[in-house]
Amino acid sequence: MVYHTESSTHKDLWATNSDLNNIRQSLLDLFCQLAYQEGDFVLSSGARSSYYINGKQVTLHPQGALAIGRLLFNMLPSDTQAVAGLTLGADPIVSAVSVVSALENRPIPALIVRKEAKGHGTKAYVEGPSLPEGAKVIVLEDVVTTGQSAMKAVNRLRDAGYTVNQVISLIDRQQGGAKYYKSVNLQFQAVFPITDIQERYKNISN
Repeated sequence: MVYHTESSTHKDLWATNSDLNNIRQSLLDLFCQLAYQEGDFVLSSGARSSYYINGKQVTLHPQGALAIGRLLFNMLPSDTQAVAGLTLGADPIVSAVSVVSALENRPIPALIVRKEAKGHGTKAYVEGPSLPEGAKVIVLEDVVTTGQSAMKAVNRLRDAGYTVNQVISLIDRQQGGAKYYKSVNLQFQAVFPITDIQERYKNISN
């Protein structure tokens, strides 16, 4: 589906609705309409898959980003001091949550974790505001498969002196990620298991 820029009407202001259940359902529909495809795909891990999810079609969508920010903000523990994620997939997600947190008068900064250290200046892996030693940071992800991608962010953040005990993803492909996080003592939550996406996709397509 091609996105067309246009002014909002009352019908497409669902992302501003305070009812989180309605927001979640609308976000699910966006993932099915814009991000989910069935076919024959090769994933970044090299494995083949009968479906593919291009999360950026939703995380960079205006209403999608706002809905994501509101849903994930409400999933954060009350003592969260920052949200972070591995570039590039997590960049719009952590930004959306941070903006929503400011609107909710509970400002939470966003951190972006590089895949490779910056080649100049401080040569840092972590970009964003400097936080106190031991600050509690929640790692955010768009899609979790094996769990290794977000784990890179966890390790870099811990190396920077922060406390990271939880990963939250928009979608869990249910291919070992949750089990892996449990094995390394990380809490894990997902907004949607892949089965929710696939069931809704079939209903919309029929």
